[in-house]
This record gives sequence, C-alpha cells and structure tokens, in this order.
Amino acid sequence: MELDKTTYQDLSIFNREEEFSLFHKLDFATTAGGREYLRTLFSRPLNNIQAIQQRQEMLRFINERNTAWPATISNGTIVVIQNYLEAVIQPISDARGLGSYVSAFMMRTFYAPDFGFIKFSFKQLVALLKGFHEFIDIYYTPDAPVILRTLMERVQKLLRQDEFDKILAVDARNGLNFVNILQFDHFVRKKHKNVLWELLELYTQLDAYYSMAKAIQHFNLQFPVIVDSATPKIDIRQLYHIILPQPVSYDITLDPEQRFLFLTGANMAGKTTFIKAVGVAVFLAHIGMGVPARSMEVSFFDGILSNIQVQDNIFKGESYFFNEVQRIKNTVIKISDGKKWLILIDEMFKGTNMEDAKNCSLAVIRGLIKNSTCLYILSTHLYEIAEELKDEKKIIFKYFESEVLNDTMRFTYQLKDGIAKEKLGYLILKREKVLELLDAMK
Repeated sequence: MELDKTTYQDLSIFNREEEFSLFHKLDFATTAGGREYLRTLFSRPLNNIQAIQQRQEMLRFINERNTAWPATISNGTIVVIQNYLEAVIQPISDARGLGSYVSAFMMRTFYAPDFGFIKFSFKQLVALLKGFHEFIDIYYTPDAPVILRTLMERVQKLLRQDEFDKILAVDARNGLNFVNILQFDHFVRKKHKNVLWELLELYTQLDAYYSMAKAIQHFNLQFPVIVDSATPKIDIRQLYHIILPQPVSYDITLDPEQRFLFLTGANMAGKTTFIKAVGVAVFLAHIGMGVPARSMEVSFFDGILSNIQVQDNIFKGESYFFNEVQRIKNTVIKISDGKKWLILIDEMFKGTNMEDAKNCSLAVIRGLIKNSTCLYILSTHLYEIAEELKDEKKIIFKYFESEVLNDTMRFTYQLKDGIAKEKLGYLILKREKVLELLDAMK
C-alpha cells in the first residue's frame, strides 16, 4: 500500500507534535532501536494480502504468550552493549595460564576505569544472551508463525558460539571473575562483534513487533478480515478514532455499487474526525495491526490519498485554491492506474467563492465516480451540490446531526442518512460574542 507524505500528515500517523500522532499512541516499544524499527513498519505498509495475514498471525501468537515476554533485555542492556562494541579499548591477549592472569591483573590495576566498563558491559552481555535463550524457549515452537520462526532460527544460529556457551556456563557456576571477563572480552570483541551487532538488530525487530502486539491488546483492537477481491470494499462496524479520549462509533459500508460517500454537517459536527478514522483503520489494516472497531472487512488497497489540510505557499506564490487544484490533479493522475485506491477529501475548494466551488466540486465528483476501482469519502459545506447529485446511484448521502435549541448548539456526532440542513456559522459567530465586540467598536 502507498501513502504519500501529505496523507501521512493528514491522518496524523506521524505528526510534528508527536504526542498527537497515531504512532505515539500505539508505541509500546521498550528500546530506542525498537521504536525506530516500529516507525519503519508504519512507514512501509504491506503490499499484499499474504504479508498482512502473516503479520496478523504473528501478532496474535505473541499476544497469546504476552505475559511470558522476557524482561531480561532492557533499553539499558542494548545501549551498554552498543557502547561496548564501539569502545576503542584494546582487548588483552588471548594468552592462557599465568600470562593471562598477569595481563588481566595489570589491566584491572592500571586501567581500572576501562576494566570497570568492560565488567559492567559483561553483565549486560549475560543478560542479552539469557534473554535470547528465553525467547527461543517461548517462541521457537513448531506452531510459531513464519515471521517469528524465521527470526528465532536466525537468533539460534547466531547464539551457537562456543564462547557464548562458556560465558553463560561460567556465570552460572561461579560467576565471572576478572580473568574470565578479560579473556572472554578478547573473543567477543575480536571474533564475535558482528554477531552481536546482528543480535541487537534482531532484538529491535522483536521489540517493534511486541509493541504492535501490546497496542492491540491494550486498546482491544480487532483484527480485520482482508478480503481477496478484485473490487474495492470497506465494511466496518462501530468504528471510532483511536486518538480521541471519548470517541463516538460509526458504521460504514462502501463498495463499487455505492462507492462515493457524500458527507455533510455543520462545522465541529465530526466530519473530519470520521474521514480520518476511516483512513486510519484502513492504514492499520495494511500494516497487519488490529483496528479500532467491533469488526472490519476490507479489500486490499493499493493506496490511500487524502486532501484534508491543504496549505498555500507564499514563497512559491501559490494560493490555497491553486494548491487544492494541484492536489486534485495529482490524485486524478494517480488513480488512473487502474489500481484500488481510497480517496479522502475534506471540504473541497474552500479557497474560492461559493459559485466557483460549487461548479468545481460538481465537475470533480462526477468525474471521480466514473472510476470503479476506487472508493471515495468527501465532506462539503456546499449542501446545494447534493440536490444536483441526488440521482447518482453510486453516491451515498450521510450527514452528522446537530441541533439548535435556544441559540445553543448541540452535536450528537451521530452519522445519519441524508443531507444536513443546519447552517451554524452565524450562530457560532454570535456565541463567541464576536458580534458584541464589533458593536462595541468605536
């Protein structure tokens, strides 16, 4: 699946204010490396149904054994070993017997800070090796999903080093003394540095997958059913936006016969939140995650394109309306490839006058609905357009309910069939006492 930079920003998957992003909300990684690998997974949605199903299978498997996730390896473990492998301290020779003892004694005596660093690093190395053996015991089973099994097979192969076995054996028997540590240090940094770097890299992957599984469990997300279909389809029950503290749920169904959702409603009624919720759910489905809904069936989509937060560019001399047109143009070019796309458009053509916006919107909508390989959600404040589109069989009309009682607005955030009638702009102006301020001006 493909998303461009604009769509990532529109859906707040990543955000300049990190704490308001989807990524931040779902980040349960325990290490810095795991967090970066998780970011990579979010940046590269999967490109076929089999890959999605395999990741779902792995995340289910991890959650079934979630309480057994080894806590031996921490972010501190990873950082210390990284620093240890990058250290420029010269290892002592691999001499045996008295020569080895003398070298180790001199190292401990005359280079005490270096020895202290190596000694502490070895404690973390032991933790790393033990932790990986725990992973193998828990997750390397005959029924392990292919992704996890492949990772565990590689880990097991890397752990098959005589020195690693000896380190764990000596530590278990009597603990590592200063001679043991400095002797093993020679082998670890001279012979097995690349092995350890790869083990650290594999742990970042495990940590990222654990983070995804933990998020699914923590937020009670549900795995969607990915439908193998030549035509696009979305069917979601009780969808909600996961970033909101008290979200309202919605149902939505789109398919080639009803491929265009025409959305109306007052400002602040919930249109933009709904559009983003659908986009986020489809995105999460395509990275193998669970979704914030009771249930979801979705076909594989080749991409999502959004037109939600258009901006002008004063440095290029480009107006807001010009950039809206360019975004629509690029969208049309992109979806002409015959692939399945989800198109999300919020308040199209806000940057021009009402008559222009109406004519432009009608032309674009009538053009888009001819494409049967895409599904569309479009919100607009131009309710008048709906009258001219009411005979289009491919369009579903829905609105967000709002009420006015005694000059007080009430939003239910409920999605209803039909077209909104309320126009609340003047009431909002009045409620915010802008009119009073204007009257008081001299």
